[in-house]
Amino acid sequence: MHSPVPRVPQQPASHRPDLLASRRPEIQLGRLTAELATVVASARRRALRDGDRQIDTAHLLHSLIESDPEVGAAFEGGPPQLARVLGYLVQRSIGYGLRWRGSVEDSGALEVVRDTAAAAAAAGWSPTAAAAMGGAWERAALRGDQRARGLDLLAVIAADPESRAVEVLGRAGVDPRALADRIGELSQQV
Repeated sequence: MHSPVPRVPQQPASHRPDLLASRRPEIQLGRLTAELATVVASARRRALRDGDRQIDTAHLLHSLIESDPEVGAAFEGGPPQLARVLGYLVQRSIGYGLRWRGSVEDSGALEVVRDTAAAAAAAGWSPTAAAAMGGAWERAALRGDQRARGLDLLAVIAADPESRAVEVLGRAGVDPRALADRIGELSQQV
């Protein structure tokens, strides 16, 4: 029997200084590597297939793990740990994520303004997923790159303690903070 996952109360954006309120929900595919554009397309198909109105961070995490070998290398536990994470992610459509159905993932990563949240929703992205893409572009810009990579997106997702993806990672026994640190180390090696 599968035990339910406890939900952590969401904090308003004013309590989240680690996430920038200036992130915008417009997703510009030209600012992604070919691999990350493939991840986004896969996440969109996954959301549609699951009957979800928006791409959320769990869709992105699932597609990152399946599509980007660089992302897989970031998991210290290797293939067994990745298999466990994927196991939780596939349960989304058969029970694990059903409680998310019909709700919007909003960890407070975007400024709490109705127009911004509405723009993200209209674009088919949860506010949290849209903010994660904005953060991935910021990471790319900091290293002087014009295009975000899968590791950029995974690092931002792992750093948001209230995202659906972090909830899945935690259930699968992955320490999101340690994962974000490992991605930082891997990024310095490139």
